[in-house]
Amino acid sequence: MSAAKIKVLCVDDSALIRDLLTEIINSQPDMEVVAVAPDPIAARDLIKQHNPDVLTLDVEMPRMDGLDFLERLMRLRPMPVLMVSSLTQSGSEITLRALELGALDFVAKPSLGIRNGMMEYADEIAEKLRAAARSRPRQARHKIHRRQPP
Repeated sequence: MSAAKIKVLCVDDSALIRDLLTEIINSQPDMEVVAVAPDPIAARDLIKQHNPDVLTLDVEMPRMDGLDFLERLMRLRPMPVLMVSSLTQSGSEITLRALELGALDFVAKPSLGIRNGMMEYADEIAEKLRAAARSRPRQARHKIHRRQPP
């Protein structure tokens, strides 16, 4: 009897990225995409419906910014989140903000040759999703590190 697969919900306004993430994730023997959403508003209902183990999240999307959604998600229903965005480069202000809000890790989308670039990241994406699924979700750091008055 095999262990249950890691359930992933992909949230990205790009149909190409949603398709590529689905292809990468579903090619792994231990994980599957249970749903995809073009924006955070659609993702809210899908989270309730599918109860995913991990969420992949873009930053720039219509109807609600990914960081705003991340902040609300971590306050109301903390869960493991992997940021997948062209804006999440190592050390960038947006990446640091996403990590501060509770994202566990990030993968930068390639700016050119998106399909080939994403496929080159396939193993990295899979490993980061596995690590995220094993983690305990937490609320945003700024709430945890609040100083007590003397």
